[in-house]
Amino acid sequence: MALPEIVSRDEWRAARADLLVREKAATRARDALNAERRRLPMVEVEEEYVFEGGDGKATLLDLFEGRGQLVVYHFMFAPEWDAGCRSCSAFLDQIGHLAHLQARGTTFAVVSRAPYTKILPFKARMGWTVPWYSSYGGDFNHDFGATLEIDDEPAERPGISCFLRDRDRVFHTYSTYERGLDGLGSTTSFLDLTALGRQEEWEEPKGRASALGAPAGSVRIRYHDECEE
Repeated sequence: MALPEIVSRDEWRAARADLLVREKAATRARDALNAERRRLPMVEVEEEYVFEGGDGKATLLDLFEGRGQLVVYHFMFAPEWDAGCRSCSAFLDQIGHLAHLQARGTTFAVVSRAPYTKILPFKARMGWTVPWYSSYGGDFNHDFGATLEIDDEPAERPGISCFLRDRDRVFHTYSTYERGLDGLGSTTSFLDLTALGRQEEWEEPKGRASALGAPAGSVRIRYHDECEE
């Protein structure tokens, strides 16, 4: 077994200090990349998508639940499958309490092509409470790159799509797939994908921290049972 080299405590501290320099550089590079992501243009979603969820039929606007941003996880669950993807299930297992995203005006939802009659029992089996919708029979997954046509057959891939709402207008701001999901799962990792980011004053571009009419992001950190839904 190839284990790490054994060294003295002083040697470890020196090696750790060297690595810390590169870690801080990576953090600054990540902040710059996130800022470039927030500078991406957006496109208005004009299609009338219809989903099915726990409360019946829903539009894309309904998925926001009245908040300003929406993060959709494209969960691989094809109509002909009897259960959802194992890797997608492992991803969903790591999602934390949604109150912290919601406190920043951001809704998290899951969408799959499987009929809701298949999603519901699988969701219950897994013990998940996240909002999960079926796009069965619609073009949502195809239009946002989560379902591809390979040899004239639909093929699923996991992904994330982010949306921004301006009153009743919905805009698509970002999507990423497969390896682009590496490292995601925390509240801040999802916010970093959105057009408004973590809504902190230090973020670039300036002027978005209070775009949803609330104080900067860190001011809204609460115990999850104190967060407003």
